[in-house]
Amino acid sequence: GDSWGIFTFLCAALCNLPALPALNCSEELGAGQSIQQTYDLTRYLEHQLRTLAGTYLNYLGPPFNEPDFNPPRLARAERVPSATVDLDLWRGLTDNARLAANYRAYSRLLCYLRVLDGQVGTAELRHRLAHFCASLQGLVLSIGGVMSSLGYPLPTGPAGTPAPPGVPAAPNDFLKKMDDFWLLKELQTWLWRSAKDFNRLKKKVPPAVVTLRLEARGF
Repeated sequence: GDSWGIFTFLCAALCNLPALPALNCSEELGAGQSIQQTYDLTRYLEHQLRTLAGTYLNYLGPPFNEPDFNPPRLARAERVPSATVDLDLWRGLTDNARLAANYRAYSRLLCYLRVLDGQVGTAELRHRLAHFCASLQGLVLSIGGVMSSLGYPLPTGPAGTPAPPGVPAAPNDFLKKMDDFWLLKELQTWLWRSAKDFNRLKKKVPPAVVTLRLEARGF
């Protein structure tokens, strides 16, 4: 009957769907999608750093790998971008200012991590550091994409420079390890705060629109 004919027609149409070259599902990547991707990458880096930090602190040895080790911040460590800003003051900044601060900080932290990567003595740790550096470079680019999608200019900073300029070498092995310890500690704090920043920001921006486009060709 008619029902069987309609069913047969639908089956035939479904079987021939792959043969329709004009059927195209596309996603308009806007600010909302860019922010969501950046948030996801920040959380992924948080997880990745937990494993990397534990491995690296074990590589440094005592007292750096002891859970209660909490040294005062030395003057040498002040060159590492600090995330220890009052939270109320940080939240009072504009979205543009926070994004620019994140972009500059991760660009500079990435420079230090690349120097660190060239100094470690084990192949496995070098591999982990290289993988983390690649992910962090992706985060810098992703933050730049968010800023562009929101109409903010990219800040000038040290992105792309091979190493922080004018940084003297540590005078002894202990201070060198202390520099590495504070680098990882500040990076953990930056990622924790950035995740909160992008979580709040994505609530302000509507999600991306998914469209299904069917183009007629040959008619």
